[in-house]
Formats: sequence, structure tokens, C-alpha cells
Amino acid sequence: MSDPLLSVLNTSGTYNFAPSMGETVLFAFGACGVRRTALTQAHFEDARIATNMLLGRWSSVGVNLWQVDLQTVPLVQGQSTYQVPSNTVVLLDAYYSISTGTQQIDRIMLPVSRTEYASYPNKQSPGAPTVFWFDRLLSPTVTLWPVLNGAQSSFSYYRLRQTQDANFQDGQNVEIPWYFLEAYALGLAYRLALIHAPDKVPTLKPLADDAWAVASTQNVETANVYITPVVSGYWRP
Repeated sequence: MSDPLLSVLNTSGTYNFAPSMGETVLFAFGACGVRRTALTQAHFEDARIATNMLLGRWSSVGVNLWQVDLQTVPLVQGQSTYQVPSNTVVLLDAYYSISTGTQQIDRIMLPVSRTEYASYPNKQSPGAPTVFWFDRLLSPTVTLWPVLNGAQSSFSYYRLRQTQDANFQDGQNVEIPWYFLEAYALGLAYRLALIHAPDKVPTLKPLADDAWAVASTQNVETANVYITPVVSGYWRP
């Protein structure tokens, strides 16, 4: 049965609202009280840098789901360390795969710290890898342990990657989903106010924080979480 309310609404029927970076920058400067006729090249350069810094900040405070992808690396017998793309922020879930010819079997792996990896007495011990150490260098690497024994064919990991650069050319969009547009616009307005309208900072800062809080509530996976306590140590024979 059709909704009678929908039959009287004159809606667009489209879902194409995606303002370019330039349009959002104009809005942000408007929120700062800077008129469009007063904008100079220096204003836009400040906006470009502030935008990219804001996106970097967001990658630092949480896992942005739209920036998560799956990487797969072919394994080489006896090799423990592999290069990771330089635009990787952090590794998330990881597993290695065994190919039997007719099917592929995946085995989950767990992360370890630099200190824990350093504590292993035999770092070239052969076997089925169970853990990985992500070395967060400017040219990052991932090291598996134990070292591949020949049965495993590939190492796969989900990662949080860097947000794509934000630029004004060709009406480019900022790489964010629709539900983060307000958080971006107000967050940018606050950062631009620090430079061009200090008197607006007390007003824009709470608005930016509130918009981020609202947007981040949608930046989660909807899945059940199961917690099983280990109580075997409390039992007496």
C-alpha cells in the first residue's frame, strides 16, 4: 500500500548532492564572516592546507570505514618482511591463505608489538605464521612470524589508508561520504577562523565538535559483539 504522504510531496528523486571542495570552502568562509568578494588566492591556499590537515586529523582519531580496503601480498618461502603501501595509516585484520588447488583456506593472524617481536629468540623459525608486526615507518613494512614454510600462498590484510589529497582543480570533491559533509564544512570553518576570523572561533569550535560527534556515530559497523569470559582458572578439581 502506498504512503499517502509521499504522493503529495514534490521531492527531487535524486541523490546527487556532492558539493565540490571549492563550494564548501566558500560556505566555510561565509561561516567565518568573510565575504566572497574579499577572498584572495591566499585565502584559498589556507583552505586547501586546512582541508588536508583536517582529513589527516580524522584518520588519526578513528577508523574511517570508507578508507578501509583489502590488500593481498604473495608470500615467498623463507621471507618474513614485506613492503606495505606508504599511504597506509594502520593495519587492521589480517590472515594468510593456503591454496589446496580446489579451495582456499584462510587463517586469522594477530598483531604484536615491536617489543614482543624483539623477544622472539628465533626470528627465522619456519612454520605457519600466527602473528604479524607492522613497522610504522615512512616506508612501512609488515613482518610475519613464524616464517613461511611453503604451504601458505598469500597474506591479506585490511588497512586504513590515507585520505586522497583534496584539491580545487576541475571541481574535485573531498573524499568523504555524504553524512560527513557538515562535519567537514564546520571543521574547516573553525580552522579558517583561527587565521582569518579569531572572533568567530568560540562560536565555530563547539559547532564543529558537535557535527563531528554526530557524523562519527555513523562511522561504525553494525555487528554483534560477543564477550566470553575465561573462568576455567576459578574451578577446583
